[in-house]
Amino acid sequence: MTSLSDFTATAIDGTPKQLADYAGEVVLVVNTASQCGFTSQYGPLQQLQTDYADRGFVVLGFPCDQFGHQEPGTEAEIAQFCETSYAVSFPMFAKIDVNGEHAHPLYRWLKSERSGILGGAIKWNFTKFLIDRGGAVVKRYAPTVDPADIRPDIERLLAA
Repeated sequence: MTSLSDFTATAIDGTPKQLADYAGEVVLVVNTASQCGFTSQYGPLQQLQTDYADRGFVVLGFPCDQFGHQEPGTEAEIAQFCETSYAVSFPMFAKIDVNGEHAHPLYRWLKSERSGILGGAIKWNFTKFLIDRGGAVVKRYAPTVDPADIRPDIERLLAA
């Protein structure tokens, strides 16, 4: 698999979603959690979505419960939390594993394209991957990186 478009994921409502639907867009893929010290990043992630959606940008949120059991809820509870707490309008997906033998194929690919401080593993919730309009991984950001700090990279890709 060589592009974001090669993958399928399950939307938070349980329906299958072809990630090829985002072909031609700049995409920020984020593993999320509702009870994490970084959960407040939902706000700036939503702001990126609001500011750039009309220019061909989308955030894709992938809840994960592999780090400190910080995403214990069901998909319905996660969706409700995101909507009521942060007015999230970007696509959210069903809970997945990002590390280990059951890691989602999308995350296996993302990690192989851009390793991080732990090599091929995701360190924590809110690790972010920026993908260009051609579906290639351009950059990986640590959980501590504020989404607002990614703006210059997003703007460069949107202008390309």
